Amino acid sequence: MHVARYLTLIIASFVFLLSMFIGFLFHAGWWLVALSGGLTALGVADLLQTKRSILRNYPIIAHFRFFFESIRPEIRQYFLEEDTAANPFSRNQRSIVYQRAKQELDKRPFGTQLDLYQSGYEWINHSITPSKVDKHDFRITIGAGRAQPYSASVFNISAMSFGALSANAIRALNQGAQKGRFMHDTGEGSISRYHQPENGDEPGGDLVWEIGSGYFGCRTTDGNFSEERFVASATLPQVKMIELKLSQGAKPGHGGLLPGAKVTIEIAAARGVPAGVDCVSPASHSAFSTPIEMLQFIDKLRRLSGGKPTGFKFAVGHPWEFFGIVKAMLATGITPDFIVVDGAEGGTGAAPVEFTDHVGVPLQEALLLVHNALVGTNLRDKVKIGASGKIITAFDIARTLALGADWCNSARGFMFALGCIQSQSCHTGKCPTGVATQDPLRQRALFIPDKAERVAHFHQNTLKALAELIAATGLKHPEELKPYHLVRRVSGNQVKLVSSLLPYLDPGALLDAGQLNQLPEVFATYWPLAQAASFHPIK
Repeated sequence: MHVARYLTLIIASFVFLLSMFIGFLFHAGWWLVALSGGLTALGVADLLQTKRSILRNYPIIAHFRFFFESIRPEIRQYFLEEDTAANPFSRNQRSIVYQRAKQELDKRPFGTQLDLYQSGYEWINHSITPSKVDKHDFRITIGAGRAQPYSASVFNISAMSFGALSANAIRALNQGAQKGRFMHDTGEGSISRYHQPENGDEPGGDLVWEIGSGYFGCRTTDGNFSEERFVASATLPQVKMIELKLSQGAKPGHGGLLPGAKVTIEIAAARGVPAGVDCVSPASHSAFSTPIEMLQFIDKLRRLSGGKPTGFKFAVGHPWEFFGIVKAMLATGITPDFIVVDGAEGGTGAAPVEFTDHVGVPLQEALLLVHNALVGTNLRDKVKIGASGKIITAFDIARTLALGADWCNSARGFMFALGCIQSQSCHTGKCPTGVATQDPLRQRALFIPDKAERVAHFHQNTLKALAELIAATGLKHPEELKPYHLVRRVSGNQVKLVSSLLPYLDPGALLDAGQLNQLPEVFATYWPLAQAASFHPIK
């Protein structure tokens, strides 16, 4: 190592002296003098600096390593990546979004690139007598019986805050949602001026106002919930639903911190916090501490909003905690209008790798747990279920609805529609497409009118593809999809209906204590431990 260090310096010095000699001798080559002088200065600086050991051992040469490391994602993505390697989204997945957003041909030649005989491969069975589906604007009603029920699309924009996304990205998403008549979740960063139309005479896209543990947009100066501020925003006509966020799939149980340097005046105004001061999202809520108190808080939010559908979003963790919430529904008679299940495969702007890789339940298992618990207590018809976590294509939607969801949300899918290239630099503020940055120069590249059209087109063309899938299955609406429509390969020579692989409870099964031991292990073990008065298990 020492030889390499000094050899580099000697060579640079020799080149410097040689180029000076040539320059003086032939009255030319001054660019060599400048180049070698610069290299010599860089080599000396590398040897003297103390922050990077590799530069001290390999001055000058190590800079090539840092350069190629900085562009490694682009090299892998554009030159080395296979079309079907989903890390986290494959080239094929990104391409289908780009094509549908741009209204380009989205068909594929020459057959599938997938290995149909690989364990885990899934497909949907078709009918010899396909149905005719005339409309692709599939909708469901959330909060039926409430004062202000909402007719929602089955495909919507998942929670992404202003601050995580740029102002131009938020505005394009909301305008796209308005054009396509689907909903746009604000994320816990609350409602910013970019979620609202620039012209007060124009309608804005339908908003789902997500309220996290920081109560941004409806907080007191000490960070607690403020009824007055909540009412001021919750009663806006543009706000269609209220969503209490308990956790998110990418980093459940973690909370968050936006450093004061990133809390701009605009972000501070949207969140109701001081500019330039660290903005903390606690790991848990201060407005409630038990399942019963949580449902009472949800009921309070629904009443203060004027009867708008109100529910909660969470990533499944300890089963007894959700079972405790279900028992609280039975004890109080209070039910949320909806529950959004966020799978562990969900995305985020920044999270510890241990959380993204090893904390939280993946979407399919989480969705199954929530759906079964509601069916087993005869509450399923009172609560709609949304689902989010790596949902991109019409088949992703169909599969998720078949497993028990009523609608799907997508975050990164709509980011791709905005032009995201998956550079995975969201946490650096250096997003090359202006989607996930607050840099005013970078986000100028995101032209709002064009991107809003692309957002609407991606939504519309994905639902058209869903309509074709539904028709091929012989159905009329996605709500008719059931687990027995799906087939999964479990080994090289064995396939099974998903309905036979995944346990589904009979209505009211959890209400019969004598039958608990005959139920799947997760219910037989954890349902008796859950309690409505506490998130902790009975000991």
